Amino acid sequence: MNPVVGYIAIAAVALASALIGFYGLRVSRTTSDFYVASRTVRPWWNASAIGGEYLSAASFLGIAGLILLQGAGGLWFPIGYTAGYLMLLLFVAAPLRRSGAYTIPDFTEARLESTWARRVTSTLVIVIGWFYIVPQLQGAALTVRITTGLPSWAGAVAVAVLVAVIVAAGGMRSITFVQAFQFWLKLTALAVPVVALLLITGGGEPPAQLTPAEAFPPAAGPADLEIYRTVSLMVALLLGTLGLPHVLVRFYTNPDGVAARRTTVIVLALLSVFYLFPTAFGLLGRAFAPDLAGEADALVLLLPSRLVPGVGGELLTALVIAGAFGAFLSTSSGLVISLAGVISQDLLGGSVRGFRIAAIASSLIPLLVALSTESTGLAGSVGLVFAFTASTLCPMLILGIWWRGLTARGAVAGMLTGALLSGGAILGGPLISAAAPALGPLLEQPAAWTVPIAVLVTVLVSRANARGIPRGADAFLTRLHVPEGG
Repeated sequence: MNPVVGYIAIAAVALASALIGFYGLRVSRTTSDFYVASRTVRPWWNASAIGGEYLSAASFLGIAGLILLQGAGGLWFPIGYTAGYLMLLLFVAAPLRRSGAYTIPDFTEARLESTWARRVTSTLVIVIGWFYIVPQLQGAALTVRITTGLPSWAGAVAVAVLVAVIVAAGGMRSITFVQAFQFWLKLTALAVPVVALLLITGGGEPPAQLTPAEAFPPAAGPADLEIYRTVSLMVALLLGTLGLPHVLVRFYTNPDGVAARRTTVIVLALLSVFYLFPTAFGLLGRAFAPDLAGEADALVLLLPSRLVPGVGGELLTALVIAGAFGAFLSTSSGLVISLAGVISQDLLGGSVRGFRIAAIASSLIPLLVALSTESTGLAGSVGLVFAFTASTLCPMLILGIWWRGLTARGAVAGMLTGALLSGGAILGGPLISAAAPALGPLLEQPAAWTVPIAVLVTVLVSRANARGIPRGADAFLTRLHVPEGG
């Protein structure tokens, strides 16, 4: 691969993102602009921005790599990522917007009338955000190493610094413009190469040096799927989406609950279209480049030049590199802005200056973690973050929106239980599995048992503490569920 192609593509995306971000700075003047873009973002614009931040390294690079490695098993990831937004539409989007909160901890405190519940929620939001940023930085490191030959750390540092500068400078208003641009860049960067490769390999004679393989042999089909792993993965992806802080904060930027619902419907359509293309990349990889399994996460970067030699392949590769770098920037930006809002509100007085300090800190700490660890598969890493989120924030949000009986003690007990169980499974799983292999599947995909336990603990502790139901619960729930103008 010609490293000049990589340099040009990365520099172009970085420059375009910076220019758009600094344009947003010109219209970011108030505290509300920095936190929620003054709640004036319209559905199509907001949906594009959500697509920009949600479609991370796991979506752009990881899904194609998983399909290359696992066949049909890898298809559950795009299904789960997309269906998670249907859950948002049904249960969370409009009520959360009507709550009037700036952040998830704001919602928790307003609903439960408890500063302790707020602090626990804030801590979980920060942990989830940091661990979600790490795979983005590792994806950037992989992309820069493969496409330019530079050391891996250069990619992670470049993304972290650029995100910190853009977010600190312009806040939510600025990032909305950047993420909307990056969604359409990512969609184009996958769609154009996929169409070109399909025309070359399917519509005509494939290059002579390629020997097509069977993309989905029977052993890799649905009959070979492990029921527990599949069900647990879907629980994590469906419910984990409901608690992602950088996704939820977007609903606070809509003008009203109706706009929040429309935004979610548009996002579902955009995601459904987008995920066709990494899936097609994985299919092409299984058919024409099974030898790339050793670098599965790099399949999207390497396949165009493999199938299209010469200048055409380099142009397609440049487009893919630009889209990949856009994925790292947009998702990291969304995560940093959600973390900066929480840290600033809870620790730094909620000022614009506090927001900027928090944005820089929220970028640097995951960078240190990314530089000191190795990637174990982008989609798999993000899937574990979804499992942790589904076990902690999701039960509190769902019950807080739909059940009057939730109490602060119940919410805290449930969140801590979910954090201890899922966190313990994720961090201690490899060691425990080595000693007791039969427990391996339960620890590798823990959501199927950690989520029900967290919900059960939340309900039982709330029932036992019935006197702790907030006095304002009825009025708050009425505000969540009565449509605007109703």
